[in-house]
Amino acid sequence: KKKVSSARVYVTSLGLYQLFLNGEKVSNDLFTPGWTSYKTRVQYQAYDVTSRIKTENTIGAIVGDGWYRGNIGWGNDDGYYGNKIALLAQLQLNYTDGSSELVCTDGSWKAATGPILASDIYNGETYDARKEMPGWCTPAFNSSSWENAAIFDHPKSMLIAPQGVPVKAIEEIKTLKIFTTPKGETVFDLGQNMVGWVRLKVQGKAGDRVTLRFAEVLDKEGNFYTDNLRAAKATDVYICKGNGTEIFEPHFTFHGFRYVAVEGLNNPAPDQITGVVIHSDIEPTGSFSCSDSLINQLQHNIQWGQKGNFLDVPTDCPQRDERLGWTGDAQVFSPTAAFNFNV
Repeated sequence: KKKVSSARVYVTSLGLYQLFLNGEKVSNDLFTPGWTSYKTRVQYQAYDVTSRIKTENTIGAIVGDGWYRGNIGWGNDDGYYGNKIALLAQLQLNYTDGSSELVCTDGSWKAATGPILASDIYNGETYDARKEMPGWCTPAFNSSSWENAAIFDHPKSMLIAPQGVPVKAIEEIKTLKIFTTPKGETVFDLGQNMVGWVRLKVQGKAGDRVTLRFAEVLDKEGNFYTDNLRAAKATDVYICKGNGTEIFEPHFTFHGFRYVAVEGLNNPAPDQITGVVIHSDIEPTGSFSCSDSLINQLQHNIQWGQKGNFLDVPTDCPQRDERLGWTGDAQVFSPTAAFNFNV
């Protein structure tokens, strides 16, 4: 309404959120608001959006199940913390004349489902690009067909500031080679056991499906091995919209893997799969090398093991239907963790 001197947005969710302002993500933080004991503590994030405020503005969010409502533990159960996902946001506008205004989530907000058909940390994400709504979080978008958001009465006394550094996409890994297993599966080898996901580049007709499955190792015959994942499906599915080159990265899932079995790509090329490494944005503090290449490789493995298991909380494994914050594992590893990174 007036000239803005500063603007800050406070946001959290039951589930996981990605926040957008005028068509762009507000932050590169991942898996926000982070994993806490949601029945007693829920973190919120604060972001300075002063430079992004225009004359007309639209704020929106994508909200997914995450740890809150998705599969967690070993029972293949969902909804451990709750059955309804929700968003809470507050945009504070400070004007140059000294006045201020709050824009908050309320019953005037609109809600709809989009191209993410399913998203689960253990099982992966299914994304139908044909259901995309271009410009859905811009002022020009017509949301008249969307429903009014439902108000969720939930205590606010449990809100806390973040307790650690955010999760981010830290580095990228190119495909080392593509090969066919004895069973005839097409497999991309990234050459490094990593945690995150892959960026898929594909061209196809509307409705074409590309299925991505993830594994850490091959079996003794050289076939794709997923028995160690137990019940975790660890599978991403992308359904093409049929519009030239399409790029896909999942939103609310991650995998522990080196190998990616791909179905639905014709004449696969190495640049169609890029590994995106994610972990808590911890600062490296210690390094070690010596004249023995095996010991150096061990240190390399330890560092990658730490990056793969520091995803908001220290976990015991990043790939199967577990990924839980065991204090036993973290307690034993804590001196090494503190040597390698500022934790």
